[in-house]
Amino acid sequence: MMTREDCAALDAADPLASLRARFDLPDGVIYLDGNSLGACPRAALERVRQVVADEWGFDLIRSWNQAGWFQMPLRLGDMLAPLIGAVAGEVAVTDSTSVNLFKVLAAALQMQATTARRTIVSERANFPSDLYIAEGLTAWLDRGYRLRLVDSPEELPAAIDADTAVVMLTHVNYRSGYLHDMAALTAHAHAQGALTIWDLAHSAGALEVDLHAAKADFAVGCTYKYFNGGPGAPAFIWVPQRHQHAFSQPLAGWWAHAAPFAMAPGFTAGDGIRRALCGTQPVVSLALVECGLTIFGETDMRRIRHKSLALSDLFIQLIDACPAQHGLTVATPRQAERRGSHVSVAHADGQAVMRALIARNVIGDFRAPQLMRFGFTPLYTRFVDVWDAVDILKNILDDAAYDVDHGVPPSSTEVT
Repeated sequence: MMTREDCAALDAADPLASLRARFDLPDGVIYLDGNSLGACPRAALERVRQVVADEWGFDLIRSWNQAGWFQMPLRLGDMLAPLIGAVAGEVAVTDSTSVNLFKVLAAALQMQATTARRTIVSERANFPSDLYIAEGLTAWLDRGYRLRLVDSPEELPAAIDADTAVVMLTHVNYRSGYLHDMAALTAHAHAQGALTIWDLAHSAGALEVDLHAAKADFAVGCTYKYFNGGPGAPAFIWVPQRHQHAFSQPLAGWWAHAAPFAMAPGFTAGDGIRRALCGTQPVVSLALVECGLTIFGETDMRRIRHKSLALSDLFIQLIDACPAQHGLTVATPRQAERRGSHVSVAHADGQAVMRALIARNVIGDFRAPQLMRFGFTPLYTRFVDVWDAVDILKNILDDAAYDVDHGVPPSSTEVT
């Protein structure tokens, strides 16, 4: 069994260890919720000061051009592209994940409009907002579309059939941490004539994603988790070059226009990924996204994934070593190829236990009815953090040092 000294030795040999200093982490806190909100890069505060005091405060409206504000969504998209297996000109950082999902789903359904396909396949355990977007869009279109939900990944191949227009999945399930085989499911969907949309919210920045190798059709994702872009940071949208000419979405705002400053009354879509934009962009938030993305330039996704698996392997090993009477059950796949970068642990009093952990400065989160989620962010999570977190968890369970308050409304540890 690993000791804390063993974990300290792993940290000393960790090639990513120096990157922890790039984040402003509070002393005495073990932060295992980067899968919900990434830590704050140290560069963020100065970048905000620069944007607000210098670019906005002094240069005023001139900064749209001389500070490069206008090009930020596409420039940041090019920075992010290699981290998800995309190429320059295919990614824009803009809007929210839900809004971007609306765009790509509308585009995919439009591309399938001349067929008789009327089914969108997803998982019942998909992130609810994704399902709400699909329900809302299809009801508004009123063309006979239906949303077919499966209850397990094993049911997906059979559910994707000749009536399927779009397969809409989150690459890593937000609850269980289950990692789908993107390439295999995309190939199966294409064989049935369906298009694929992948939500990368819980995989981008945490593991190797190769959208082109998988031959995916569209993807969206957020930047406030593993990319450390800040709370509510703009999301990203990916449209591969092969689909850009056919890409059409109903949120055709002026930033997507071929000549936005011509102020013409009619819409003409811009070239390439620009047509995925909508309205005026949130410059300060975009500037913070760059602070997070810049750190990724100091490493590569292979090293990040290697450490992510090592951290979660250690966590699972330590949870397994807890006494049976603690009632802990690992709910995330144990196979490395089937899990993302967070591990969910079930406990009958999971919400109360998580509150006790947070009170002792071990920050994870909770998903009803029983799941405690622990995220492992390789850029700043240490092996000793994992050891200490489980040690504190064991102490809480040994002493039954938590208060069960049934019927309590969801807490702030249940966001995203």
